[in-house]
Amino acid sequence: MDFPKFLLGDNTDYPDAVFIVHTEFPRFIINLENDEVEWLEDFDASDEEELANEAESLIEQASAFYDREVSRYEE
Repeated sequence: MDFPKFLLGDNTDYPDAVFIVHTEFPRFIINLENDEVEWLEDFDASDEEELANEAESLIEQASAFYDREVSRYEE
């Protein structure tokens, strides 16, 4: 099954939270309410440098995805 790169999620147990799920490597979930990131991958020390370089860009992409989705609901 193919998934989009980002998925938008919410949960009534967290009424103020908006979750973005990144489905490609490195997989993660970001809570846009507090910018907390939960990585769904196991990383070793050699991965940390690559992750640090890529993380900022991926989080910006996740935020842009959210903005795009919200704008589409408003149309």
